[in-house]
Amino acid sequence: MGPGRRQREVSVRSTEDRRTGYLLISPTFVIVFVLVVLPILWTFSLAFQQVRLLNLRTTGIIGDYSLDNFVTVLTSDGFVDALVTTLVYSVGGTACAIGLGLVAALALRTPFRGRGLVRAAMLLPYVAPVVAATFVWATLLNPQFGLVNHYGTSLLGWSEPIAFLTSSESASIFGLDLHISTALFSVVLFEGWRSFPFAFLFITARMQAIPETYEEAAVVDGAAPTQRFRHIVLPQLLPTIAVLTVLRFIWTFNNFDDIYLLTGGGAGTRVVTVRVYDYLINRGDIGAAAAQALVLAAILAVLVGVYLKFFGRSEEQA
Repeated sequence: MGPGRRQREVSVRSTEDRRTGYLLISPTFVIVFVLVVLPILWTFSLAFQQVRLLNLRTTGIIGDYSLDNFVTVLTSDGFVDALVTTLVYSVGGTACAIGLGLVAALALRTPFRGRGLVRAAMLLPYVAPVVAATFVWATLLNPQFGLVNHYGTSLLGWSEPIAFLTSSESASIFGLDLHISTALFSVVLFEGWRSFPFAFLFITARMQAIPETYEEAAVVDGAAPTQRFRHIVLPQLLPTIAVLTVLRFIWTFNNFDDIYLLTGGGAGTRVVTVRVYDYLINRGDIGAAAAQALVLAAILAVLVGVYLKFFGRSEEQA
């Protein structure tokens, strides 16, 4: 077999391999294009047009484009307040979820009888239907018959029941004055409680991959538990925590159902996603809702980019 024939066979085989590869990925490409790319392009098109429910059927991809929707959204009353509320909710919920997940992972790190059952129980807040979870929290926090206010007034010395989900006043719990509304503080706690199992799973998996010899050597050297955590465990967990922070912040920033089911967006909990829902359903202004969704996506992309630039690389190196 001559060199020329061998090269032709290699070329034919490479062409067939490429065709086979394209054929195998084509179903995935079609699904992603139809379910992801097309809706995004349609949202972009709607954001630059004056579209309402009445003229949605006659609206095409190409129309009278303008920036009126973005001007309306950015200059409307309450947009800045909603954006600040969204940031507070996202940062607080993310920190609370990762903090609780880290504490739970550390508490269940040492083997004991029934640890598997306890770990499985930790997943209940994450796998429970959000409607059921919000109903339970709304019942517990009810100012008239909720258990939290019952024990707060009878055991903790509260002068009167606290309307956790309907009060927009600053919270004062256990002598700490919180400069956010009681309702916002409550939904942040709910987000942390509901999402911490996700962080718990990631952190637990990473902890199990840490070589035991590191800590055994530290014990021999006389290191205290806090020193072992600070100098051995935490540096190993930082890359995982960095990924969790980005994921949880993105999901919390776009969260809608938790807040809407608990407070309906009232009492200082009106985040940007609730405003998008209000523009879309209550006002029927599809163009403004799409524009507000794009603004939300742009702000989220900037925040995540800033985080990755200034903190992601240092945590990966750690």
